[in-house]
Amino acid sequence: MSEKTPVDFWFDPVCPWAWMTSRWVLEVEKVRDIEVRWHVMSLSVLNEDRLDELPEEYAENMRPGGKTWWPVRVVIAAQQLHGDAAVGRLYTALGTRFHNEGLGVNRDSIAAALADAGLPADLVEYGEKDTYDTELRASHKEGIDKVGQDVGTPVIALPGPDGEQIAFFGPVVTPAPKGEEAARLWDGAVAVASVPGFYELKRTRTKGPDFSNL
Repeated sequence: MSEKTPVDFWFDPVCPWAWMTSRWVLEVEKVRDIEVRWHVMSLSVLNEDRLDELPEEYAENMRPGGKTWWPVRVVIAAQQLHGDAAVGRLYTALGTRFHNEGLGVNRDSIAAALADAGLPADLVEYGEKDTYDTELRASHKEGIDKVGQDVGTPVIALPGPDGEQIAFFGPVVTPAPKGEEAARLWDGAVAVASVPGFYELKRTRTKGPDFSNL
């Protein structure tokens, strides 16, 4: 059997668009010879120098101690204390509760997600601690360094020319493609990554996140 191709994926659990892209790439794992490696990034870190430019409610959640810090801090704590394998498992549990079930970002949802992922309940306490903020920022920086500053989450790094990884923001898609449709989108992403000078395709979003098939 051939060795699976590593695909690196950076996410913030609170982002619904990253959530759908993550479910797509898991679908791709079923139909293409890839293996996803999960990494945390932070919208709070990404926006910390421009909070005054954001809507107040959005900015308030991103300020130090705000609730968008809680999930990423819990995920990075799980990674540091329980290994890389915990990251994808916890992301699935968090995203299911935040997005599919619409329970929102709160302590109860995070605690329930930890139970779903088979992780210790006391990890929830790290949501309001800066214990692993250095590691969180390092993970965030690794993804942003690959793709550039003018992006958000998700960041995906996939095979490019000569085996070197190429990173993109996105793909932004709703609902998450399944089966052969997922495979076609993946093949297209690999195709554009193979062109050294390719940077961007974009159109205006006319639909919101659709979780109906997840």
